[in-house]
Amino acid sequence: MREKIVDFLKKNHKPLAPDVLARRLEMSAPEDYKAMYSELLKLENEKKIQFLKSGEVRLRKEGPRVEGVFRANSRGFGFVTIDDSDEPDAFIPNGKTRWALDGDRVQIEITRNGNPLSGTSAEGIVKHILERGTKTLVGTFTETMDDGYIGTIASRNRKLTAPILVQAEGLHPKTGDLVKLDVTGYPQNKEGFITGLVTKIIGSEGDTGIDVLEILESMDIRSEFSAEVMTQVDNITEEITEAELAGREDFRNEVIYTIDGADSKDLDDAIHVKDLGSGLYELGVHIADVSHYVTEGSALDEEALERATSVYVTDRVVPMLPVKLSNGICSLNPQVDRLTQSCVMKIDGQGQILDYRIVQSVIKTTYRMTYDDVNLMIAGDAEALEKFPKIADSVKTAVKLHEILEAMRLRRGALEFETTESKIVVDSAGVPQKIVKRTRGIAEKMIESFMLAANETVAFNFMKRELPAIYRIHEEPKVEKIRLFVDFAAAAGLPFQGDAAKVKNADLQSFMRRVKGTPYEAVLDMMLLRSMQQARYSENNVGHFGLAAENYTHFTSPIRRYPDLLVHRLIDNYISGHVAEDVKTHFHEVIPGIAQQSSSRERRAIDAEREVTKIKSAEYMAQFVGETFDGVISGVTGFGAFVQLENTVEGLIATRELKERFNFNDRNLTLQNESTGLIFKIGAPVRVKLTGADKATGQIDFQWVKSDLDVYEKVVKSERPERRGNRGSSSLRAENRASKDAKASRKHGPEEHHGHKPGDYKKNDQRPFYKKGKKSFGKAGGKSQGKKR
Repeated sequence: MREKIVDFLKKNHKPLAPDVLARRLEMSAPEDYKAMYSELLKLENEKKIQFLKSGEVRLRKEGPRVEGVFRANSRGFGFVTIDDSDEPDAFIPNGKTRWALDGDRVQIEITRNGNPLSGTSAEGIVKHILERGTKTLVGTFTETMDDGYIGTIASRNRKLTAPILVQAEGLHPKTGDLVKLDVTGYPQNKEGFITGLVTKIIGSEGDTGIDVLEILESMDIRSEFSAEVMTQVDNITEEITEAELAGREDFRNEVIYTIDGADSKDLDDAIHVKDLGSGLYELGVHIADVSHYVTEGSALDEEALERATSVYVTDRVVPMLPVKLSNGICSLNPQVDRLTQSCVMKIDGQGQILDYRIVQSVIKTTYRMTYDDVNLMIAGDAEALEKFPKIADSVKTAVKLHEILEAMRLRRGALEFETTESKIVVDSAGVPQKIVKRTRGIAEKMIESFMLAANETVAFNFMKRELPAIYRIHEEPKVEKIRLFVDFAAAAGLPFQGDAAKVKNADLQSFMRRVKGTPYEAVLDMMLLRSMQQARYSENNVGHFGLAAENYTHFTSPIRRYPDLLVHRLIDNYISGHVAEDVKTHFHEVIPGIAQQSSSRERRAIDAEREVTKIKSAEYMAQFVGETFDGVISGVTGFGAFVQLENTVEGLIATRELKERFNFNDRNLTLQNESTGLIFKIGAPVRVKLTGADKATGQIDFQWVKSDLDVYEKVVKSERPERRGNRGSSSLRAENRASKDAKASRKHGPEEHHGHKPGDYKKNDQRPFYKKGKKSFGKAGGKSQGKKR
């Protein structure tokens, strides 16, 4: 019957009333008409036909098709980040995902256009799964022996809602083992499941550090190196030969020292600083010459590129290079000869680099300094000055030069964000003992200034010589995000002087100076930070917006970042002056792929660090459930207010747990009680009771506690309807929550909402790119130390 209906509607181009369609199909008998109408409703639900307002029915016209990456939600719906587009992610309703898994590349059909005025995204349905993003899974095994399968796996990834069944052909773990599974089959319908073979038994419940290992393994972050890699490392001698010193500039008689954290073991950068007189300074930044040992195309090089970065989590480091290299011959340990690449700069009193040279070198560091010791020296601590006399004058000069460089960056428009970081201290069993806030003193900022100067100088040298290179780029913020920021500021009575469509660093910097000390400083600082794009690596130099730098790369950390290692390799190939065409061609070809890989692996490392921090924070806070804390509201959404405690732990006051109705204002980012005027806004103090800390998910739940910290403001009716922050209406019953949440998720909330009046948009600008004829180019198939910027 279905085919008969569809075929007839294809031939008949005019809409038909259901009774007319029934007569044409000779289905006028009551039972036939009922069956036909039921089929029409199914076809409508599948978006294959549509009912018009007149009640007539016709085939639905297909919308444009685009490609992108699917991001799943545990409630069954999802979003697709569309290729080559600045459009908000397209919403995919529950039942329209074609059972795609998180990370799959998909083709979707747009069924409803987005509306920039109301902040709603486009809606679509998944038509084809082009490439699977989930090829391996990690979880806890339970033996079942059912229907040919030996058991099931429970994954901590809540986005994987389908059952995971284990085939007998792989390894046979025991119940409670944490295992890795190669996926062999994917869900094909609503009742579908994932199948796979166990390829690795990672450990068992109760093993020390198994919780962190589960996160790392689930992201394919592995600690062990292959036998081939280790053989290559074992063949690297610890002694530096005379042949290796040939052609290198000798800095062994300079007063050179490293400054790092007290627990750092891979020391890859050192400095020397001189006052040349007449307002001039010499800054030498000396970086371990890792590329001398990691040769291009070797097994060690391929493994380093696969990892692309070291991963730092609470209780361990997963290094990019084997420890024998990173903590051994490549580490600039004191009083031993080390091969380096050096960027030596002559700098004037305005922070301008007048001259420079980039050379292969050899150094011998005088001291292994820590940030704490140098900060004590800067503060005039007599004991510290007496302990390190050889560098006392150098440190004084270094502080002056840092102040000059910092002032130069601020003059040109560099943006500075005040962020608070913490370190979770664990015992030998991986159990959190305390959370310590990190502070940045002058020493940390000083090293940051020097590393930035070297990175900019090396990038400038590549650009000046017009040679292929990899750059660290930070593109201008998206107009939509800046407009939200500007709108919020205007609503607070703080107009932004500048063009949001072509925002300039200096305008943002000037504005943030104006708001400093106002009640809105915290929220505006947070909003501006979130409006920034993520920095990434690229073969194309578009500058670094946050630093207000025209040229920027990463040169200073080759032990832990592959782009820095590549930059050293480029310097090695370019240093002679004349560069052969085949060398240029080679690097033109390989750099784009390396840039993409490095950016991807950096995001993976950040995700891993975030996930481990979440579970360890929750594990630590579990001992305090039931206790009361004072905190500061750090974020506000329609579903609740996030609160950050003094120790930087963040949790949620969910609106569903509040006894009274709160309205969410997505323009001002506030939740307000419509009867009492109690308001939750970013930066406001609040008292909370810890009601839950779930280590498995990392979720921390707070309950609002009435106190003298509470902020009350007059309730002002908005010009447009505010969104309800909690479900005060009895008509919204629990059984409808999932569908309501799914619909509400089409609203991307404050980060995507423009907040402009209709007149602010040109008519053409309201059309999404797929209505303007833009094509999709996606293909089927296949902590913040200063040194890290």
